[in-house]
Amino acid sequence: MTPDPLISLDRASLHAAYAAGTLSAASVVALAYRRIAALDDPGIFLHLLPEAAAQAAAAALPPFNPARYPLWGLPVAVKDNIDVAGLPTTAACPAFAYTPAESSPAVARLLAAGAVILGKTNLDQFATGLVGVRTPHPVPRNAFDATRVPGGSSSGSAVAVAQGLVSLALGTDTAGSGRVPAALNNLVGLKPSLGAVSTRGVVPACRTLDCVSVFALTVPDAWAAFAVMAGEDAADPFSRGIAWQEPGAAAPVLRLGVPHRPELDDEAGRAAWDAATRALAGLGVALEPVDLSDFHAAARLLYDGPWVAERAAAVGSFAQAKPEAMHPVTRHILAGAGRFTAVDAFRGLYLLAELKRRTEPVWRRVDALAVPSAPNFPTLQELATDPLGPNARLGTYTNFVNLLDLAALAVPGPFRPDGLPAGITLIAPRGADARLAALGARLQAAAQPRLGATGGRIAA
Repeated sequence: MTPDPLISLDRASLHAAYAAGTLSAASVVALAYRRIAALDDPGIFLHLLPEAAAQAAAAALPPFNPARYPLWGLPVAVKDNIDVAGLPTTAACPAFAYTPAESSPAVARLLAAGAVILGKTNLDQFATGLVGVRTPHPVPRNAFDATRVPGGSSSGSAVAVAQGLVSLALGTDTAGSGRVPAALNNLVGLKPSLGAVSTRGVVPACRTLDCVSVFALTVPDAWAAFAVMAGEDAADPFSRGIAWQEPGAAAPVLRLGVPHRPELDDEAGRAAWDAATRALAGLGVALEPVDLSDFHAAARLLYDGPWVAERAAAVGSFAQAKPEAMHPVTRHILAGAGRFTAVDAFRGLYLLAELKRRTEPVWRRVDALAVPSAPNFPTLQELATDPLGPNARLGTYTNFVNLLDLAALAVPGPFRPDGLPAGITLIAPRGADARLAALGARLQAAAQPRLGATGGRIAA
């Protein structure tokens, strides 16, 4: 059976069609491969399964039972720094490649929930970057404007979902890699509380800060994937148990902090943010200006402080042995680790502890923060001229989140006047994931119901 080519791959649409018998998992896999071929973007997938292999996985699914298999029949892509058994893991560095014998727990849980994995996606090499262009492979094309960056580091995962090639994609998020690409491609990007999803089987960037993130067309879809993957992993020393609930049972967000002086680099971005705050106010949430100075001070520790040394610790021996295999910008960033000492590392930890304490009063005033997901939307030419500056700006509202042990959810916001997407990120203390999802679902429906770059929309 051949599905309507305009069909949306969001979970609600597919499961309704599966339940009605108007679609099969096999027909959806076939549709995904036709779309991949028609789009002809060689930068998205680094390893695409042969269609026959994906069809075999679809044929091996148990009978449709969404209560038992909540991701049944959903085509999924996985960022190529996360292990999928039998597929190479390269972190966008071919010389680093290895083929794991087993999948990461996050991937294994997706498969157990009925997902069908199509392949591994491109990224900023070793997940170091927010632009998506630091790769030796072709750069994935932004889903709305091919002259703009796709966002990174999870570039291929974001574009695959935005273009309607897959229902969901896994990324990672250390400094915003699961939120910036979502914003620049009109997607939901769920960055869970640290440790809620195991990072075993993930090539580390900053191991103490890394998260497995989810790209989805809707907040409920992102939550469904998170709920499947979440859970303590005794074999992962950075896994932490977390008490969480379903979004429908979460306490509502009544007081929302917004930047006292939003940092946005152009008028189009400012117009989109103004429209976003109006949409939030329309949901009956009280908006309160907040001084984010201490949050930004924490953010500066990530690349201007000793945490850059943690990035070097992750791949330092490889980088030293094969410097020629590294992307030039990645190599430049990791080389900066040498300017920090063990004394600097402890001083950084002390300063971070102080900044955590200084930001605590904010959470007594508001239930969550809402910030622009990104203050800029660089062009590829701007990155060619300045590989570092625009990337650093993209982290303005993302870099502090994992350092301060916060949860975050990027949702699509009102489009900019120039027709480009603009995202809103909701942030709250660790464990508030469900609370953010409840507000995020309402906000997405009100502010930007279009699903990625597809013709689909959230059902009214």
